[in-house]
Amino acid sequence: MSRDAVTGAVRTTRSADGTIIAYEEVGSGPAVVLVDGALCSRDFGPGRALARELSPNFTVYIYDRRGRGESGDTPPYSIAREVEDLAAVIGAAGGDVRVMGQSSGAALALEAAASGVPMRKLAVYEAPYVGGREGIDDLGIVTRMIADDRRGAAVSYFMVKMIGAPAFVPVMMRLMPKVWKGLTSIAHTLPYDTAVMGGFAVPAARLKAITVPTLVMGGSKGAANMKAAVQGVADAIPGSRHRILEGQTHQVSEKALAPALTEFFG
Repeated sequence: MSRDAVTGAVRTTRSADGTIIAYEEVGSGPAVVLVDGALCSRDFGPGRALARELSPNFTVYIYDRRGRGESGDTPPYSIAREVEDLAAVIGAAGGDVRVMGQSSGAALALEAAASGVPMRKLAVYEAPYVGGREGIDDLGIVTRMIADDRRGAAVSYFMVKMIGAPAFVPVMMRLMPKVWKGLTSIAHTLPYDTAVMGGFAVPAARLKAITVPTLVMGGSKGAANMKAAVQGVADAIPGSRHRILEGQTHQVSEKALAPALTEFFG
């Protein structure tokens, strides 16, 4: 993702365990924090384009999740530490924020809300609770691939075996050197997203703890298991709103996402 879309001065905040988290602030208005999914960062993913669309109405914060971009990475990893990272960015944004998460970033944002991290409103798009594969230790497999420095194999395995993308997708991405380099450069964080997703099943009991107003979104062109995941999240969160964006897939357009967020965030 080009930095030309929208940029701000790079700033840092310190998470509870001392890890430095890098973020940018752009636009003006009520604060919105964007939470990226797997294999994304401020400079590689949908955050900048979405921030550009939201910046006329909101002050948008995009940040590098731990282990990505200019943020630190203090071992050992735990989901609780990532929740604390998001809480630190929310604090840096002034505390009175709206939060938007995409893909596994949606799952992280949902966990943060369920943990009681303060936020005014929460919007999520297609947390991929598409079902795990019984008897297969995906977290262990991906972790071993990273330990063996098989980054490309880890990216392919995550996309095809775990998320369900067609086998040709990573093959095509290998033909785009810049994209493939971006993916493999942060492949070491794939075990983090795998952990965040748990068993890739909707954590309905956990989501019932969410009390902030929540918008749960999905695309009309999503796969059947993804649509079921979106419905499951919406059903689990008390009082949530459920919205389907026409013509959208998991790779949602910022042009379709921004109006829905602007309406909900107010």
